Amino acid sequence: MIEVTERTIDIDAILQSKMGNKARRVPRFIVNWLKHIVHQDEVNSFLWDAKDLQGTPWLQAGIDFLDNNIVVKGMENLPDDSDGKRYTFVSNHPLGGIDGIAIGSIIGKRYNDNFRYLVNDLLMNLPGLAPLCIPINKTGKQSRDFPAMVEAGFASDHHMVMFPAGLCSRKIKGEIHDLPWTKTFISKSVQTQRDVVPIHFSGQNSEKFYRIANICKALRLKFNFAMLFLADEMFKNRGKTFEVTIGKPIPWQTFNKSRKPKEWAQYVQDLVYKL
Repeated sequence: MIEVTERTIDIDAILQSKMGNKARRVPRFIVNWLKHIVHQDEVNSFLWDAKDLQGTPWLQAGIDFLDNNIVVKGMENLPDDSDGKRYTFVSNHPLGGIDGIAIGSIIGKRYNDNFRYLVNDLLMNLPGLAPLCIPINKTGKQSRDFPAMVEAGFASDHHMVMFPAGLCSRKIKGEIHDLPWTKTFISKSVQTQRDVVPIHFSGQNSEKFYRIANICKALRLKFNFAMLFLADEMFKNRGKTFEVTIGKPIPWQTFNKSRKPKEWAQYVQDLVYKL
């Protein structure tokens, strides 16, 4: 477990861990810009204040810190924890930060922290969040371990919370919408007999964010450069109200061989946007 200090998020240390000696070649003005864009000082202030919290209490503290109001509709659709079953909760991913925190807080309160996210391994630098995460490093060694990690997550006694688009939403033909959802949550939910609970989260990032994302796509950059701006977007959304709508569970038997898993994934994604 990462020790919480007054400099828990340290861009210099992260660059060193990712790049080794090559980190010294990164110009100082770029390092300082990175510290600014990820709000290093503000995030560290929150982490220090919340250093004694983990799991759902930490997530709720994050919502309070950002002064967000989360309005939840369809709470009655969340299955009773006493039924002994495990579920896969899937949502659109419009913000890439607050949405994950809020949905985790809702699920965590309902099921006493008994859930896990599949997340980018960079989020393991957040000590209060780390115990709830199965980290994914799609660009490093962990990418080869990804299937085994997913297998272990779904085989566990934890509920799974997933954002099947993998990335936060983009602006597509003038509308804020997820990229096509991957099929993993379908195939693994069927394999482990987990019903799927669809969730819709309202909200959007700034126009600047979508322009950057579109430029990256046009340039065919392999690195998700837009991801660097997600912390900044989170602070831009500070103080706002967001609506979470929970749909009725979809029995795992629904996902039969009448459609391919990819097609079923699209079916659920379409259903989420109708909530």
